Parts: sequence; structure tokens; C-alpha cells
Amino acid sequence: MASKAKSAKTVFVCTECGAQSARWSGQCSACGAWNTITEELVSAPAVSHAAPSVVRSSAPQGLDDISAEEKARITTGMKELDRVLGGGIVRGGVMLIGGMPGIGKSTLLLQICAHLGRSLRVLYVSGEESARQIKLRADRLGVHGDSLKLLCENDLGTVLSWMQTEKPDVAIIDSIQTMNMAELDSASGSLTQVRECTAAITRVAKALDIPTFVVGHVNKDGAIAGPRVMEHIVDCVLYFEGDRHSNYRMLRCIKNRYGATDEIGMFEMRDNGLAEVENPSMTLLSGRPTNVSGICVACTMEGTRPLLAEVQGLVTASALANPRRMTTGFDNNRLWLLLAVLEKRAGYFFSNLDAYINVVGGLDLDEPAADLPVALALMTGLRDKPVGEGIAAFGEIGLAGELRAVNNAEARVSEAARMGFTTVIVPHACLKHIRTHTDIRVVGVKTVNEAFDAIL
Repeated sequence: MASKAKSAKTVFVCTECGAQSARWSGQCSACGAWNTITEELVSAPAVSHAAPSVVRSSAPQGLDDISAEEKARITTGMKELDRVLGGGIVRGGVMLIGGMPGIGKSTLLLQICAHLGRSLRVLYVSGEESARQIKLRADRLGVHGDSLKLLCENDLGTVLSWMQTEKPDVAIIDSIQTMNMAELDSASGSLTQVRECTAAITRVAKALDIPTFVVGHVNKDGAIAGPRVMEHIVDCVLYFEGDRHSNYRMLRCIKNRYGATDEIGMFEMRDNGLAEVENPSMTLLSGRPTNVSGICVACTMEGTRPLLAEVQGLVTASALANPRRMTTGFDNNRLWLLLAVLEKRAGYFFSNLDAYINVVGGLDLDEPAADLPVALALMTGLRDKPVGEGIAAFGEIGLAGELRAVNNAEARVSEAARMGFTTVIVPHACLKHIRTHTDIRVVGVKTVNEAFDAIL
């Protein structure tokens, strides 16, 4: 007992970069992050013997000797999920899915098993639920078939051994925080366990060419619980987003080695599971009030998909010495910058007024092209004059009050035309990238003042 206690030691690990130190500090000396140092009890390094025969030594290869032929992707049966993944599941790829509890991660993965099980063998590993619980949920979702195998196990060595024995076409691990590697003394869900378990699953998945979905819990900040290095290990990182009081869910891709990043897929939670939303723009604009001041439609891009979102601005007299600036779905610091530009360059004063911005539908507008619709919502809210019902806008606003060009202008205009809008306000520099449209009027402006004149 004494020798075992002596072999164990305490180290302090940064959850952002994984750097280790002998003592605790408020800031990580490696990456500079604050309050990310946590204490870990580790033992002497141990070699994992889980599924040893799948670990193969590699040798250098000539570049011309490597085949670049791409294998056909596996479709999931959900077009929205295939879009986020870049066209489907890549063989041997490891996909990490995170989200708040109850948002639909397990439901989505169990639903795609219904389609995958028709022609493929699927191994569903659960460390949280019993086989009976999964069976009850599968019956509710209408998932059946003998090709779907359930394994309720927390020991990673056992899981990897069954993956080697069964050699499924697709594997699902739900969740990584419940997996435990016996060679490590730390508890399940600790930084060391999560990192090493993820690395082991990735090695086996690539050695056996098994595409694997890994479910990850999130912490209070919304990031996947565990070390940040875990996101570097896997091939694709997906986040489930959505308001708990809304039925709509968005699956966002923030990393993808096999496709575009920042793609989103939209789903609606129903009694029988998640249903795809094939026209997100119509969903985001449903219920939009007409002839009301402080509302403007933004043309935004999520990956390669153009979306129309409703931006609401409210400007009221403030009873505080320091007026409030609050945003939902928009960067608060960006709002302060836009208010300064509107005061200095356009002559609209908000210094003694409260200003609120809300993006309807739970969408986050984090690209510069959202500047112009936000400014139009604030300006029309201040003057109490509505933006025309058939007007949409996009464009980046500079500190001099000028409108700067943004990417994918043609796709944004085409989406606005498809949704029935009659006018779109764009930066003048974008006109050369937009073809002539007969069903929508494109107005190019150079400054915020010209944009305001165009809608009044």
C-alpha cells in the first residue's frame, strides 16, 4: 500500500492546451488561458494492452505510392446531417458530438441507426443507459433490426476488444465521459481518462477503418467537457445548439477534416424524434411582424449555406447613468462599436439610450456581414420608422462609416430572391460579384448614410 501511494503523484493540467506543471497557478504559462489549471492524480505511465493486435507499426511511404482514390461516403439518411459532415460519413473518421443534456445527441444517433442498419452493421456502445432503456427509446423512434448491436459497457478495453471482434461498419460511443481505461488510476470523466480514451478509440477506429461517433458532454461554458486536445485528436467536431424552450435544434460543425467548417443543419424536436428542417430561412422568418420599426432581415452565411435571419433592435430612454447594451445572438462588443460609428459618422445619438439587439430563432450572427442589418434595426428603432417588408441587407461597416465587401454576395442575394424579397441592400463593392437578377432589386451603397437613405 505504501509503495502504491508513493508511486502516485499530483500534477496540475491545463484544460485548454494540456500543459502540465508542478504547482497551481491562475494562468497557464503555455497558452495564457486563465483559471484552466486543474489538479490530477496520476501514476507511473502504463502501456495499454487493450486490443493490442489492432496497433500496427507504420513505415515511411513515398508520396507517389499513396493512393488518393476517395472511398464513397456513407449516407446517414438525414440530408441535414450529411451536409454538416461534408457529404456523409468518411470511413475511419472519428466524429465528436457535444451538446447540453437532453438536447438530442443520443436521439439523433439512434435515429440514423435505422437507416444505417438496413445495409450496415452498427455497434452502439452506451456507458450511461441500460439495454432496456435504449430498447424503449428505439421503439419510440421506430428503430428496429438485428444489424444494430447494443453493448452497455464502461471499460474501454472491453469496448475496443468487441470492436475488433465484431468489426462493425459504424460504431457509436455514448459517451466518452463514462469510458474508463483500467491502466489509469484517475476516475471516469477526468482529463486524463477523457484524453487517453479518445486517443485509444481514434487509433482503433483508423486501424480497423471503422467510422466512429463519440458523444461528449459539455460544461457550463458550453464547451465539450475535457481537455481541449480532445478536439484536436478527432476528425470532426459537431455541436448541438438550441434554446431549451424551443423545438428547433441546430447542429454546427466547428472542425471538419473532410469538409467545410461552420456548416449547420437544422432539426425540429418532435414526439417521434428529430425531424429535418429543409428550409431554415423560412423557419427563422416565420412569425415575423410587418410594418414594425426596429426589424431588419439579414443575409448571413453558415459555411456554404446562405440563411435569412430576423434582427430586432430596440432603442428606449434610459433611467440609468450608464445606458444598457444587451445582445442575444450578436457580439456585445460589436454592438458598442456600431453605436460609436452611428454617432460619429451618421449623427444618430445613443449615448443616453438603452440599446437591445435580438436575433430571432437562436441563431448566432458572428460574421461582419451582420453589421448593416443590425445598424438598420437600431436606426429604424430610434426613428420609429419600419424597414420595408421586402427589404433584406448585408455588409460590413468600417470605423469611417463605409460599407466593406463581404464574401458569397451572389449566394446571399439568390437566397433573398428565393424567399420572395424584392430589394436587397449590399455594399457597392459587391455589385461586381452579383449577376443581374430580374426578380429582385440590388442596391449598392458606399456608406451607412446611403443605406439609411435607400430604405426610407
